[in-house]
Amino acid sequence: MANIGYLQVTRDCNQHCRFCSNPPSGLDRTLEEDKRLVDDFVRRGYEGVILTGGEPTLVGHLPDLIRHCVVVGLEPRLITNGQRIASPSYLAALHDAGLRIIHCSLHSHRPEVHNFITDHDKAWEYIVTAMANCADLDGISLRVNCVLNRHNAGHLDEVMRFLVENFPQVHHVIFNGLDPSNERCDQNRDVYYRLRDVEIPLARAMRILDRAGVTFRVERVPLCFMLEYAHFSTETRKLVKSEERMIHFLDGKGTVRQAPGAFVHRKHARCGACSLDGICGGVFERGDMYDPEELTPLFVDPGPIRRRILGEPRATANEDDASAPSAATHRAAPSSLHLPLVAS
Repeated sequence: MANIGYLQVTRDCNQHCRFCSNPPSGLDRTLEEDKRLVDDFVRRGYEGVILTGGEPTLVGHLPDLIRHCVVVGLEPRLITNGQRIASPSYLAALHDAGLRIIHCSLHSHRPEVHNFITDHDKAWEYIVTAMANCADLDGISLRVNCVLNRHNAGHLDEVMRFLVENFPQVHHVIFNGLDPSNERCDQNRDVYYRLRDVEIPLARAMRILDRAGVTFRVERVPLCFMLEYAHFSTETRKLVKSEERMIHFLDGKGTVRQAPGAFVHRKHARCGACSLDGICGGVFERGDMYDPEELTPLFVDPGPIRRRILGEPRATANEDDASAPSAATHRAAPSSLHLPLVAS
C-alpha cells in the first residue's frame, strides 16, 4: 500500500496561482488537531506525510508539527512556493526541526512566465533563492513540482535543462497535469491546454532528466502521450502496485481515501482496444479541458512496464530497448543563472 499521506495544514497563501486547486478559504487547524491527523497516518502504517496547503510555511506551528512528525516516526515533506524558505534563517529553523525533503513549486525558468502564472512579481526570485538555499544545508533532498499549463507547455524541456544545469541538488521532479476542477481555473481559462500541446516538450523534458540521473513522476497524462516513460506515470504505478492515497483536506471534503480505482478517469470508447487500458488512468475528468478524442489505442506488451514498476527482473537482456530514450535535439539552454538576493 502507499505509505505517503497528504496533510493540508492551511488554505492561506501568499501567491495567487492561476490554476490553484486549493485557493485561500480562511481555513486552518491548531497544532493539536494537526498532530492528531499525523498520529492517524502512523496508526494506518504510513511512513511519510506531505505537508501542503495553501502555503504551509504560513502556519506558525509548522516547525513544531515537523518536530512531532519526526518524533512519531513519520517522515515529513513540505510543498512550498519558496517565499519563506528564501530566508536562510527560517529554512534553518525547519531543518533544525527535522525537515529533510522539500518540494519547491517552479513552473517556468522564465521569470516573466513564472511570475505571471503565480500573479506575484517576485515569485521567481523567491523560488530560485529558496532552491539555492537548500544546497547550503546538509541532508536536504530537493524536489521540484511543475504544473503543466498552456504558459509552460511549449518549453518544459528548457525548464528541465535549467534545473539540471543550475541546481544539481534537485533529486526528483513531479510534473502535475492541470486539475481544472476549481473556480480559479474557470476564471483563468488561458491556462487550459490540449494533451498534444505538451506531448513533445514533455518527452524531451523527461529525457533530459533521465540522462542527468534525476528521477521523476508524471500525473494526469495518459499513457498514449508518454509511452516512452509509461513506468513513471503516477496513476499507472498506483494501479500496478494496488496502492492507495489518503489526504486530510481542510474543507468539506474532509479525509479522502483514494483506492486504486480512483486513479482511473474518463476514457474514449476506443480505449477498450488499447493493450495498456488496464494500467492507464485515462483523461482527468474535469470540464471541457481534456478531450477524450485525443486518446489513441496502443498495441504494446504491458509486461515490461509492470516489471519496471515492480522492480522485477527483465525477461530478456534487451526487453526494454524499444522504450529506451532516444537521442533528441533540444532547444537552446538559458544563459548562466545569476541568483537574486533575498533578505533573511
